[in-house]
Amino acid sequence: MVAGLAGVGEEVTLWASYLFGREQRIIGGMAGDDFKMKQTFVYSDDTVCTNALSVCHLTAKMPLFTGVKHGHRPLSRVLTATKTKGNVLYEIDNRPAWEIWKEETAEVARKRAIEVEELETPAEIARFFTNYILGLATGKEGEYKIRWPSGINKDGSLNFTCAIAEGAVFRIMDGTNLENQIKAAEEAVVIAKRNAEKAGYSDFAGVIVFDCAVRQLMLGDRFSEAVDLCKKVLQGVPLLGWETYGEIRLEPGQFSGFHNTTSVILLIPNGDKKKE
Repeated sequence: MVAGLAGVGEEVTLWASYLFGREQRIIGGMAGDDFKMKQTFVYSDDTVCTNALSVCHLTAKMPLFTGVKHGHRPLSRVLTATKTKGNVLYEIDNRPAWEIWKEETAEVARKRAIEVEELETPAEIARFFTNYILGLATGKEGEYKIRWPSGINKDGSLNFTCAIAEGAVFRIMDGTNLENQIKAAEEAVVIAKRNAEKAGYSDFAGVIVFDCAVRQLMLGDRFSEAVDLCKKVLQGVPLLGWETYGEIRLEPGQFSGFHNTTSVILLIPNGDKKKE
């Protein structure tokens, strides 16, 4: 678990892969503070820290299986991060980042009774960025890795929960389709289950979910529908989960494993493989 406002989600994920070995699966999330956006904490035993990382190394006789999915779709034209520093995005296409964000989202936001020029409080801004978020191009057609802007600075730059590379190509994504968002959690479980079945495992002891806290804001009263779909895929399997400010799922051999506004699944087999 990583402190959610440290701004180093991807960096911590890759360092963990380096330290523990690239053959390890790395799963986790970033701690939140109920969208106060002030300070987040992690702990180990009786030690409580901010700007810190807490690690649990799990050894099992059988492999563990994972899945990940988000429910966003591209909204804007293709954009380029032209000035960044760490987790701060200063300019998009050589203009202030927030200025571009407002231009690309104003029309669709207005249809939902949101005036982007009138956003003021951290809660209002967080809710806005819940639906209009950065989708990083992955190199695969139609696939994007989500990056959540956690706040706006006075100079119009945007803060993120991990570094944004200068020159990164992306689109602003639209997350307002609740059916897609509900379905995403189910699809993450299906991916993990399919991976397990391919390896010969069909009986499961439990499933752990790292689900973005932003998805809770999106779904509101419909949040339980996503949980019910997960339970339907794995009927009778115990389910445990958290709401996080960022999700981690790094499979062996991957070079990027940090996600936002996403459901990450860890599926735990129960016993040996099924007999052939």
